[in-house]
Amino acid sequence: MTSAPACSAPLSTDVAVIGAGPVGMFQVFQLGLQGLRSHLIDALPHLGGQCAELYPDKPIYDIPGIPVCTGAELVQRLRQQMAPFAPTLHLGQQVQTLVQEDDGQWLLGTATGTTLRAKAVVIAAGVGSFVPKAVKVDGIDALVGHSVHYHPADLARLPLRGQQVLVHGGDELAVQAAIDALAQAPASVTLMHRREVFSAPEALLAQLQSHQAAGRIRVLAAQPLALQADGTALQALDVSLPDGSPHSLPVQQWLVFQGISPKLGPVADWGLELVKKQLPVDTGTFVTEAPGIYAVGDINHYPGKRKLIVCGFHEATLAAFSIAEYLTDKPVLLQYTTSSSHLQNLLGVAPSAP
Repeated sequence: MTSAPACSAPLSTDVAVIGAGPVGMFQVFQLGLQGLRSHLIDALPHLGGQCAELYPDKPIYDIPGIPVCTGAELVQRLRQQMAPFAPTLHLGQQVQTLVQEDDGQWLLGTATGTTLRAKAVVIAAGVGSFVPKAVKVDGIDALVGHSVHYHPADLARLPLRGQQVLVHGGDELAVQAAIDALAQAPASVTLMHRREVFSAPEALLAQLQSHQAAGRIRVLAAQPLALQADGTALQALDVSLPDGSPHSLPVQQWLVFQGISPKLGPVADWGLELVKKQLPVDTGTFVTEAPGIYAVGDINHYPGKRKLIVCGFHEATLAAFSIAEYLTDKPVLLQYTTSSSHLQNLLGVAPSAP
């Protein structure tokens, strides 16, 4: 798997998969078995969708052949499974536009400037794009990407060295980010939440307590009121303490982990038929009303639909066969990974010759 930087020149691929949750990841795997190249796009800065964001440590009991695994473990297994097909990843990028060109291919454009030309598109966007919850403080939008960062995936890429860093949130991601920030040699690290109670594994909380006792991390119960900035450079944050009193906190880099929320977003603007914010599909092919556009997972709608990961896996499998037939205009021969040397070669598991 490779990560592609945002760019303006169109990239070409067989299939663009919008949504990198479990179903989108499994879609890449099934497309790979059909010999199709994929680019995988998601608004979140990492793979996994809901599994990674909402329940990374919660057990899942209804994945076939796996009695129990956490959301994070399932994402890791799916990542390993699709690895042989080396999809190009466009993470932290929301697809804004989807337009069909004269030759029938589809041109996708993301909010960060990437353009992608695909012969077919699979929308696996779940209930929509998961986007970070914004902090409602006047003037914050102008600072985003400069001194305010929502759910940053890689702290090493942020200018934290020598800076006064504020990590804002009360879940595991926030606690981990506060601890990880120490490795970037900041001037100070403050972990702020509305109360001094954090939802994280005990081992992680023990690390936080150790850093707090040593004075490496300050824990502050407060809520933001207003910010002080010079252009895009954050200087301080005015907060309200639990007793209602105001406090000014020097801050130069603000890392926000306030959770995420699903939004249908630009899908509603692509001219596709929607039924209760879902895309109707044909259950034999999982194609939408637009030839070349498919929908799998929670974003689609059909009689008897059940919003389960295992159902999404089934949909992705049939969609892959349908896309292969659509692009080649001929029936696809059914093969089995247990016996097909062709599929085994694609997977890189073909037995060595004696």
